[in-house]
Amino acid sequence: MSVSDSPPRLHWSEDGAERSALWRSEAGLPPPRRVVVADDQMAADTAYRLASEGTALLWRGDFQNARQLLQAMARRVDRKPQRKARGAAQAPASLTEAFHKHRLAQSQRARTLGMLLLPFEPGHVVPLRRAPDVQQACEQVYGPADAPYVASMRELLGLIGAYEWRRKGVEIPLLGDRIHPWYGVFSPVRGEYLELVARQDLPSKALAFDVGTGTGVLAALLAQRGVRRVVGTDQDPRALACARENIDRLGLAQHVEIVDANLFPEGRAPLIVCNPPWVPARPSSPIEHAVFDPDSRMLRGFLDGLAAHLEPGGQGWLILSDFAEHLGLRTRDELLGWIDAAGLKVLGRAHIRPKHPKSTDADDPLHAARKAEVTSLWRLAAK
Repeated sequence: MSVSDSPPRLHWSEDGAERSALWRSEAGLPPPRRVVVADDQMAADTAYRLASEGTALLWRGDFQNARQLLQAMARRVDRKPQRKARGAAQAPASLTEAFHKHRLAQSQRARTLGMLLLPFEPGHVVPLRRAPDVQQACEQVYGPADAPYVASMRELLGLIGAYEWRRKGVEIPLLGDRIHPWYGVFSPVRGEYLELVARQDLPSKALAFDVGTGTGVLAALLAQRGVRRVVGTDQDPRALACARENIDRLGLAQHVEIVDANLFPEGRAPLIVCNPPWVPARPSSPIEHAVFDPDSRMLRGFLDGLAAHLEPGGQGWLILSDFAEHLGLRTRDELLGWIDAAGLKVLGRAHIRPKHPKSTDADDPLHAARKAEVTSLWRLAAK
């Protein structure tokens, strides 16, 4: 292994000595360059100031106090600036500008709160007072830990939350069962797109491809609807393992095969389904790839390859929200142009309005776009 391929390390000074440890970040962030040791005497205002300036805090105090400190820092990040005068605060000129400002604010928030760091011993043991047992949550994402390392507390809390989601699962009424999402795999918490697939007439029950299967929820739904063979594809190792586990748990392995493929598997099918990421923007971390699709690459790749993988008379079902259109990130004319350029025609479109909490949250900076959003199932065929 070359020096450039070596795992990143965090370096800091403590008790007059230079120290270092492996650095872990699922977001792909580099280790902070400036680190100070902190404990229960650290005031929230001081912690927030240091973190905002790019100085990380390596925690040596009580674990639960660190958790409270992170909450206090979050309140300071989220504190809305007071207006200096009536009308002084200017609203964004457009929803596009509002979206980019929102993404920037999210990125800055994540960077600041990610500066509170925790030490870990081999076996994912947190050597702090009142620290919980996090071995299983960490091992599911990081794998075994044979050496000490450092990671952010914010990331650890995310791992613990993902562990609980995976353990308990997400109730899918249309399946009459639960789907268990893995860390970094898009959780099917928005049920409206599942309703569209559940109520659309199937062109065939012989074979279907589920392109970008994720948790495997659509592949499972198609199998439960009577499709005799479903091939789900993905390239993300966690998604592949997650989908296979869910399919096995649901007792559908004899009908559903999960394969590692770039978009399409080999061959043709009378039905090809794809639910690509809906927002054409750059993800800020690897785990955001399920939501953000830079330059609509997956969407355009699906459209460009669809005709060549459809059997004669077959249908492609594109499940897509128009959220990006309301944000000004993609136009309807662009989408229709890509469909036409790919040698496809639109047979019809079914749509449904979302029911998630953000669609009714007037305080959300993107509320106007969320309120107008429609999720559609586009039925496509080769010309």
